[in-house]
Amino acid sequence: MDITATASPTPDAGVAAPAGKAKLPPVVYLLGAVAFLMGTTEMVVVGLLPQVADGLHVDTGRAGLLVTVFAVGMIIGAPLMSLATLRLPHRATLVAALAVFAAGHVVAALSSSFGVQLAARFGSAVATGTFWAVGAVLATAAAGRAAGARATAVMIGGLTLANVLGVPLGTLLGQALGWRGPFWVLAALAAVAAVVLARRLPAGGSGAATSAGTELASLRSGRLWLIYLACALLPGSFVAAYSYIAPLLTDRAGLPDGAVPVVMLGYGVATVAGTAFGGRRGDARPFATAIPAALGLTVVLGAITLWASSSVTAVVLFVLLGLFALVAQPILIAQVVQTAGGTATLAMGLTTSALNAGIAGGSWLGGVALSSGLGLKGPSLTGTAVAVLAVAALAVLARAGRSTA
Repeated sequence: MDITATASPTPDAGVAAPAGKAKLPPVVYLLGAVAFLMGTTEMVVVGLLPQVADGLHVDTGRAGLLVTVFAVGMIIGAPLMSLATLRLPHRATLVAALAVFAAGHVVAALSSSFGVQLAARFGSAVATGTFWAVGAVLATAAAGRAAGARATAVMIGGLTLANVLGVPLGTLLGQALGWRGPFWVLAALAAVAAVVLARRLPAGGSGAATSAGTELASLRSGRLWLIYLACALLPGSFVAAYSYIAPLLTDRAGLPDGAVPVVMLGYGVATVAGTAFGGRRGDARPFATAIPAALGLTVVLGAITLWASSSVTAVVLFVLLGLFALVAQPILIAQVVQTAGGTATLAMGLTTSALNAGIAGGSWLGGVALSSGLGLKGPSLTGTAVAVLAVAALAVLARAGRSTA
């Protein structure tokens, strides 16, 4: 599979050729299934933190570092491994990433050392970042330029479904079998996925046609860094509020604790719908789709700040938050591939870093705001401000695209 011809560096001005109704190739859905698997592992620890803390003889706050170190592994590991695996065939890279992912989970399932657990999570995160850097390029290349956002939406849809289904199922499994149970299951599924990828992906598609210098040269584009900025700002905006959904629903809106997972499920289902919409509309009219979605996100976050003290209103607003949250993400990832040119592997690795930096930064800023005098209005107010910046970044991207069309 030669992907270099499909990653044209010509920027999209916001009105591209229609994507058509052609079906996406099966490899795209296979990569989406692996994205579901890897997305599940990132957050499954959250629902099992008390059990993990007891099992590793640390307090719950310290056990939370298992979540933090995964984000750090994604931020640091994705671009570094993009360069390290540049000359490897894409199939071999993805199979190796899944093998490391599986090994990390086996180590996590066997070890009672907190330090070893942190190292295993970091290794799994690096493998996940490698998968996203290479897998997203493969998916967009297989689909073709006119359907790149649709292909990316399938992968992001796998990640979103992981939060909707995979994480709750993993939590239930951990409660039934012990917190090590999900790690064993994820390791086994990763091994199966590695075998399937080895059999189904074409043997070609190596990075031999490019070099580290070429990949680094692709990063000179100012437009690319503006896309990265938008990639960080958009998740930073909604994560600032969503990270603290539990206290916002219970302490502010007066809902019982049992209602929180139900609202989270509604949010998750809405993100799936939003991602699919962004993928289908984003190929033909990328910024005419992304900018209104970002504006909708801004309005919803502002409404949460002002009116989420009512239980019914709070539920509706958080579902709407999910609907707008990920519309622009497949569009921006497709824009990275189009703008970077070449294999775009390093560029895609930095996209993973930007997205995770936004998640980490948004969660941190939301926590700071929550602890300030703003109280329970702080996270969503912070998210609103970040969303305004995201809209501005998207507007500049759209304008720049038109001027170079």
